Amino acid sequence: MYVNSRNAIVDYKKQFDVIENEFKTFQILSEEGKVINQEALPELSDEQLKELMKRMVFTRTLDQRCVSLNRQGRLGFYAPTAGQEASQLASQFALEKEDFILPGYRDVPQIIWHGLPLYQAFLFSRGHFHGNQVPEDVNCLPPQIIIGAQYIQAAGVALGLKKRGAKSVVITYTGDGGASQGDFYEGINFAGAFKAPAIFIVQNNRYAISTPVEKQSAVATIAQKSVAAGIVGVQVDGMDPLAVYAAVRDARERAINGEGPTLIETLTYRYGPHTMSGDDPTLYRTKETDNEWHAKDPLIRFRAFLKAKGLWNEEEEDQVVEQAKEEIREAIQKVDQYPKLKVTDLIGNMFEKMPDSLREQYEIYKSKESK
Repeated sequence: MYVNSRNAIVDYKKQFDVIENEFKTFQILSEEGKVINQEALPELSDEQLKELMKRMVFTRTLDQRCVSLNRQGRLGFYAPTAGQEASQLASQFALEKEDFILPGYRDVPQIIWHGLPLYQAFLFSRGHFHGNQVPEDVNCLPPQIIIGAQYIQAAGVALGLKKRGAKSVVITYTGDGGASQGDFYEGINFAGAFKAPAIFIVQNNRYAISTPVEKQSAVATIAQKSVAAGIVGVQVDGMDPLAVYAAVRDARERAINGEGPTLIETLTYRYGPHTMSGDDPTLYRTKETDNEWHAKDPLIRFRAFLKAKGLWNEEEEDQVVEQAKEEIREAIQKVDQYPKLKVTDLIGNMFEKMPDSLREQYEIYKSKESK
C-alpha cells in the first residue's frame, strides 16, 4: 500500500519516533558505582550482593585462564567472556534452580553457575561428547553453535513448560549478530503468540563477529524489535549487574504469571576477540572505543558499589581469585585423564541405532583404529 498523504507520512514518522524514544536504557548504577535509580534497586541481601561479586570475579579469572589454556592447546573452541560478566551472571542470578537455560557458545559461565560441572565445560570445549551430557538435576541444554537457533528451541521449551503448568521459565541468549538471524524473529514471534514463559536476551556487544551493529540493522535499539512480536522489550545497561538482575527478575515474574515473554537487550562489550580461532578485533575496533568500554567495566563498577557499603575488600577478592585458580587446575587435570575421541566414537554416539549409510564408514575407521 502506498501512502498518498503527506500528513499521513508525517504521522507515521511521529509514531516511529515514539517507538524509538520508549526504549531508553535502564540503569541503576552509574559508571562510578553510585546508585542513580533508587526506586529500581532490587531487594538483595548483603550476602547475595557479595555472592554475585564473587561469581563475577571467579568468571573473570576463569576467562583469563581459558584464554591461556587455549593458547597452550589444552582447550579447543573458546569464546572469551571478559566484559560481559554483568550481562551473563546477573541474569542467571535472577533465575531459580528449576528454570531452563539455553545458551549460545559464549554463555558457558551461566550454565556453570546453574550447576554444570566445570570439567564438563572444558570437555565441551575439547569436543568430547561427555561435555554435552548434562546432569539430570541441571536444567540446561548444551551451548548452541548455530547462531540464533537457541531462540527457536527456547520458544518450544517454554511452550512445553506452559502446557505442563510449570512455574518456571526459559532464558536464552544470543548476540547482536544473532538478532539479525531469521531464527531470532521466529522464536520471539512464536513465544509471543502463545504467551510462552521465555526470556530472550540479546547481548549487544556492538560488533557481532566483526560487523558494527549499525550496519546490521536500521533500528535504533534491538529492544524495539519486540514490538513486531507483540512482546515486552527492554534495553538495559549490560555493564550494570543490578540493572540486569532487576530486569530479568521482573521478566521472570511476568512470565510465570502468564504475561508472556520479554526481549531484553543488554548493552555490553567483549574485551577480547570474538573467539580464539584467529579473530583480530583491532581490525574492526578502535583503541578509543576499547578504552571507553573498559572504563565501564562491570567488575570495577560493582566493586566500587560494594566497597562503599563496606561489603568488599582486596583480601576477599584475592581469595576468590585463588579459589578459582585451584578449581580450574583440578578441573583441567581431570579432563586430561579423558582419552581423546576417535572417529568411531563420533559416529557411534550420533544415533541410537546406526543407519546403514554410516555403518560402512564406521567399519572402515574401526579397521584403521585396530591396526
